[in-house]
Amino acid sequence: MKERGQKKGKALAVLGLATLLGISGGCVTKNQMSASENSQETASENWQCPGEVKLSSIGDKKVDPKVIAANTRFSFKLFSEILKQNSRNNVFVSPSSVALSLAMTYNGAGGETQQAMAKVLELQGTDLKSLNEANAILQAGLVKGDPKVEISVANSLWTINGGSFKPEFIQKTHDFYSANVTALDSSNPAPTINGWVKQCTRGKISKIIDKNEITPDLALVLINAVYFKGIWTVPFNKRDTADRPFTLLDGRQKQQPMMSRKGWYSYSENEQFQAVSLPYGDGRFSMYVFLPKPTSSLAEFYKNITPENWQSWMNSFSPREGELQLPRFKLEDNIDLGKTLTDLGMGVAFSNGADFSGMTPVPVKIGKIKQKTFVKVNEEGTEAAAVTEQEMRVKAPGNPPSRIFQMIVDRPFFCAIIDNQTGTILFMGSIVEPQ
Repeated sequence: MKERGQKKGKALAVLGLATLLGISGGCVTKNQMSASENSQETASENWQCPGEVKLSSIGDKKVDPKVIAANTRFSFKLFSEILKQNSRNNVFVSPSSVALSLAMTYNGAGGETQQAMAKVLELQGTDLKSLNEANAILQAGLVKGDPKVEISVANSLWTINGGSFKPEFIQKTHDFYSANVTALDSSNPAPTINGWVKQCTRGKISKIIDKNEITPDLALVLINAVYFKGIWTVPFNKRDTADRPFTLLDGRQKQQPMMSRKGWYSYSENEQFQAVSLPYGDGRFSMYVFLPKPTSSLAEFYKNITPENWQSWMNSFSPREGELQLPRFKLEDNIDLGKTLTDLGMGVAFSNGADFSGMTPVPVKIGKIKQKTFVKVNEEGTEAAAVTEQEMRVKAPGNPPSRIFQMIVDRPFFCAIIDNQTGTILFMGSIVEPQ
């Protein structure tokens, strides 16, 4: 129960190959964390990430399709809202990281706060036990999904300035999210938190919280980190990469390294766009690239990107021979999600009326939610991270289409990295000026 006149603390959420928000079980000492932070950035086996989801005994249990459908609806709702503020900039976001982070926080929400979060996350009709079990199965399935794709999902909870989590909350986030909890000295906790983020994103995101954000009213921090590194099932040949013009939104052109490959693809086309699926490893994960037709635009494409249309588009891909040219690029993004989630209907969680009494005995509200992301696409494959396609080699059909397609991605496009087995959208991006 909140005491009258008691000041609310802030719970900080950070997303984007990592997500901060929440709480968890387990413990790592400050000295252990410092040692991890100072470790040599060499082979991936040297990265130490307390709170990382491990292979479990979940086996081949299926993720509740209702939760996957809810995540898809939330993903496009979140992406559309972000685009309202960033329509002319590159956007790269991990909706899965945001959803997992908020799901942990949801475990501690009550009353109007819980109802608002359920509506934003599209969880009406899904009980908390089913949500947690589905997320546990999903995270474990992603980690073991493809031996040729490296995926890490990690969750951590941090207490600062005397903040604390309730034992029941710690137990739930530990059991279902493998979350690791650490109590920090309030003098300078930022390097320790950032060290964890750096470890869990394999050095791709080195900072999620600034020293000036460590204010006296900051009580709790929750982070979710997602790391993805996939090698194309069929790589591009570097010798075929050449600088070619890429047309920007304002009509100007810039020279951009364009990768090129001819072969069989999983392909889709309609009056509005061309799309291709590029699988990684053994094919459980893929990058889908959607290129609006010259007669259309990225803005028009986004008007039609609904969960219903998305499912229809996913079912429309079929084997086709063609030529693909795709930009080689690397992007970093930093998104403050507070306004986005408030506009979606979660404003009460950021107000003094917030109810997180199931999380902590301290009266808290969400002070900030932000996500940092990183993505690098080249001839070998893709590396992506957030602190927030089933791609298989396609065999030629017996009666191949007579027309060979040509897809030249030389103008703004949409892309998404998908778990083809569950349909989970790990990352999605609006690429208007590849770097």
